Amino acid sequence: MKKWHIGAVLAVAILVTLGASSNSSITIKSNPDEGFTNLKVLPKNISDKQLDSVMGNFSISLGVRCNFCHARKADSTKRGLDFASDNKDEKNIARNMYKMTAYLNANYFIWNNSTRPDTIHYVVCYTCHRGNHEVDAKVFLNRIDSVEKAFHKNRH
Repeated sequence: MKKWHIGAVLAVAILVTLGASSNSSITIKSNPDEGFTNLKVLPKNISDKQLDSVMGNFSISLGVRCNFCHARKADSTKRGLDFASDNKDEKNIARNMYKMTAYLNANYFIWNNSTRPDTIHYVVCYTCHRGNHEVDAKVFLNRIDSVEKAFHKNRH
């Protein structure tokens, strides 16, 4: 993989994570004084802007919309999504993936200690998903193999 590809992907991920926020953000609080409901991985005191940013990152990284993880409201007379509901497996999968990337970054990708600017500094959803809701393992493993070969070639 070319160095600029990794840099471009990381730059997009950073921009999405830090700045993605819509002026017409969706409010998913059941009671504005209580904060968001049913947050199990994200901090309970997350701001609207921060939550929009995280969700925007998921959306772009997986090439999906909100209804991919969030179920429709149970009351069929009401439109929209029930953001607090756990009725879709994809929501729990997203939670587990979020925990996994946090673990990987904390234990293996400590970028500020790296002496190699050409390596991956941290893992984000887009690192593996590349805009697809499922990871294409064959393509992903081929990329890993090519990076590993280049690494070993440059070491000798």
